[in-house]
Amino acid sequence: MNHLYTKLFLRVAVAAGFLSAVADRFGLWSENISAWGNWENFEGYTHSLLPFLPETVIPFFAWTATLAEIVFGILLLIGLKTQLVAKLSGVLLILFALAMTISLGIKAPLDYSVLPASAAAFAISVIKGKYLELDMLLNKN
Repeated sequence: MNHLYTKLFLRVAVAAGFLSAVADRFGLWSENISAWGNWENFEGYTHSLLPFLPETVIPFFAWTATLAEIVFGILLLIGLKTQLVAKLSGVLLILFALAMTISLGIKAPLDYSVLPASAAAFAISVIKGKYLELDMLLNKN
């Protein structure tokens, strides 16, 4: 498979993971397949990952993570600032994995494939060629 198709697949896969998780927080998935199902449950999960923080700051971290996932997901899909966004996505996913490991144990990030998702994001950032990316149009000017 051509490395540009691989990069496209990685972009779509990481973006879909981010956007699916966001959709779950806002109740857009059915209850049968939902991890959180609503914002309140997601904030509770965020608190379980950051139990050392005061409960008053948990909404800030929940919203920050959610906004980052929305922005990174969309930018990866359209291929805008792909290398930078991929690196930031990899860092965000590593931070999730660390929080999960510290608070819930190593099994949680392994079960949710957070480490492979982080690796995929970093892989996107090192594939230099572009295919179906908005960056292609912007770099021509």
